[in-house]
Amino acid sequence: MSFEDKILTCSDCGTTFTFSADEQELFQSRGYTNEPKRCLECRQARKAGRYGNNSFGARRQMFPVVCAECGKDTEVPFEPRGDRPVYCSDCYRKVRPAR
Repeated sequence: MSFEDKILTCSDCGTTFTFSADEQELFQSRGYTNEPKRCLECRQARKAGRYGNNSFGARRQMFPVVCAECGKDTEVPFEPRGDRPVYCSDCYRKVRPAR
């Protein structure tokens, strides 16, 4: 199927943007049936807003812990509740259930 560039209007900011033939082919390969409603800038802003306004590339908050298996000091991306053991990444790979 042959695609041609399309000019669309962003539903958020009202500017026009190009939905390129390459993007259309990518959308089709991923099974998407709708055209994008937002320009790239508005899509990125919306996506960033879904993740607590944490801009991409920004480091998320880490919490210091001591590994329950080896005793090594490490950091985890969640606040431990204290009711379950917390492991460093090496020990976690050893004790996590097989998928």
